[in-house]
Parts: sequence; structure tokens; C-alpha cells
Amino acid sequence: MQRLAMDLRMLSRELSLYLEHQVRVGFFGSGVGLSLILGFSVAYACYYLSSIAKKPQLVTGGESFSRFLQDHCPVVTETYYPTVWCWESRGQTLLRPFITSKPPVQYRNELIKTADGGQISLDWFDNDNSTRYMDASTRPTILLLPGLTGTSKESYILHMIHLSEELGYRMLLLNYLGKIGSKTPLMAAATFSVGWNTFACSDSLEKPLNWLLFNYYLTTCLQSSVNKHRHMFVKQVDMDHVMKAKSIREFDKRFTSVMFGYRTIDDYYTDASPSRRLTSVGIPVLCLNSVDDVFSPSHAIPIETAKQNPNVALVLTSYGGHIGFLEGIWPRQSTYMDRVFKQFVQAMVEHGHELS
Repeated sequence: MQRLAMDLRMLSRELSLYLEHQVRVGFFGSGVGLSLILGFSVAYACYYLSSIAKKPQLVTGGESFSRFLQDHCPVVTETYYPTVWCWESRGQTLLRPFITSKPPVQYRNELIKTADGGQISLDWFDNDNSTRYMDASTRPTILLLPGLTGTSKESYILHMIHLSEELGYRMLLLNYLGKIGSKTPLMAAATFSVGWNTFACSDSLEKPLNWLLFNYYLTTCLQSSVNKHRHMFVKQVDMDHVMKAKSIREFDKRFTSVMFGYRTIDDYYTDASPSRRLTSVGIPVLCLNSVDDVFSPSHAIPIETAKQNPNVALVLTSYGGHIGFLEGIWPRQSTYMDRVFKQFVQAMVEHGHELS
């Protein structure tokens, strides 16, 4: 018993000295710490490669469009590797404006007055220094339309302008394409993180966390944009009521649906959902969506409808958020969305005749 007690005291002292040494040298300087870090890193890498990094789902309504994309826009069939430390939907969405760079772009503004007294502001990037298309009359033009509350100064728009400059070009709405069919002067279109069903989008954004992170902020942006021109709307809507809206749905009910002459908010949301007109699109359209996008929930993506139109291709990634699609360790210069945009635009300009 005495021998056992001495052994226990000695073991206790040795353990105390060991722990004291660990505290003194620091956890990360110990073999145990390094082993734990290495083990965690290996486990995380295995999880990331097996569950996060995946090839996108390519859904097309025709075999010819599918082959065309695989030949000339191979990025849609390659594995998308979201930023390893930021792959969750909300993180991708929130961080993208702050992480990605803003390439310098000099616009030429053109203001077009409409017959109803309104005006359309176009920011042109002429790319007069293009060596590939020196004649402006033959230079391909890309029309970029920012999303809700967006402008031509958004980082993702500036990156698309920069990529268009590299290709030699100078700078779409699915509802428009669905209404006009093949009569449009456009040769092709691409959409990114489109909200397919407005009802589903609103429901998702009204969940508590999404409302806190996105909905309320966007509502205040919309209110700010219309309040600048308050005097133009006071005869049609109750602007004080509009400025008290706490969600996008409330804003649309009190302002947007009224200004566009809809009888109810449901009528407006039904008409504003592009999934209804997808079968009528008459030109090649590539639609990139992430199935974890809280702005456009996966159950509302019209996969079966897209299969009915040979002009439509859906590219669905498992991660990417809303206009996020960050990739790489530090995704400052380029995103997966940028690469899809560049390859698809170049494919349509240079090889679009193959789809005729």
C-alpha cells in the first residue's frame, strides 16, 4: 500500500509537471495540440470534399444545348469548390460585397425619357480600346441588369464588365423573354440567382433569421429609393403607409403592386414569377442558381418546366448563396459565377451559330 501511494504521488507530480509545461509552451506548440489540429484538418477536408465540393446539376430541355455547354462552357460540368471557410448560404451572400474587389470601370451615361414621363438610365462601357472588335458597329453588346436595389456599381456587375472588356465586348429578364418569345433582338441570355417564384421567395425571406439579415435591410433600401421622389407618388399611394413597411411583401403590397395597377399583391406576385413563362422562352438561356439560396428556395426552382424547353439550361450548385458563388481560399478576384458568365457569353458570341 505504501509503495502504491508513493507511485501515485510520483505519477501525480509527473502529470502536474507535464501540464505545467504544456501551459508554458502553449497548446499549439505541443505534440498533442498539433495532433488535434492535424486530425481536425483531415476530418474537415474529408467532409468538405465529400459533402461540400460537388459538380453542379445541369438540367436542359434539349440534348443539343447540353452538348453545346459541355463543349464550349465546360465550367458548368466542373466541380465547384466553395470557399473552404465560407460555404454556407448566408455567409456567401453577406460577405461577397465586402470580399470581392471592385475593378475600376468608367461608364458613359445615357438618359432615355419614356412616353409616360419616366426615364431609363443606361451606363455604357463602350470598350473603344478593343483590339478584337475595333469597329463599334460589329462589337457585341452585353446588357447587364442588376437585381433588387442593385446598381451598375455592384461588385458582381463590375466584374462582369471587366470580363466583357477582356473578351472585347461593350455591355435578362425571363418575364420579358417569356412574353416576347423568339422575336427578341437578343441572341442569348443568362440569369444569376433569379427568384423563380415570388411567393416562395417572400416566404423564405420572412423567416426570422432571413428577415433580420436581409429582408428588413432591403425594405429600407426600397423605401429610401422611392422616398427620394416622394412628390411623384403622393397622388397614387399613401407614402406614409409605405414608409412604415417592415418587409418586402408589405412594401410591394403598399407601393409596387399599386403603382403597376395590380388589383392585389397576389396578382402582382403571380405575374412577377418567371417560372410561369419559362416554357415560352425562345432563345438560349442559361440560369445559374444555388439550391441553398434563401432568396430563391430550392423547392421553387422549376426543374420539370425547364426540361420542356430546349432553349433553357439550369445550372444548380449545392452551395453559393445569393449572388455569392465564392471560391478559393481568398475569393477576391473571381467567383464561380464570373467564370460561368465569361464562358457562356464567349460561347454564344463565337459558337452560337451551332445552335441554329
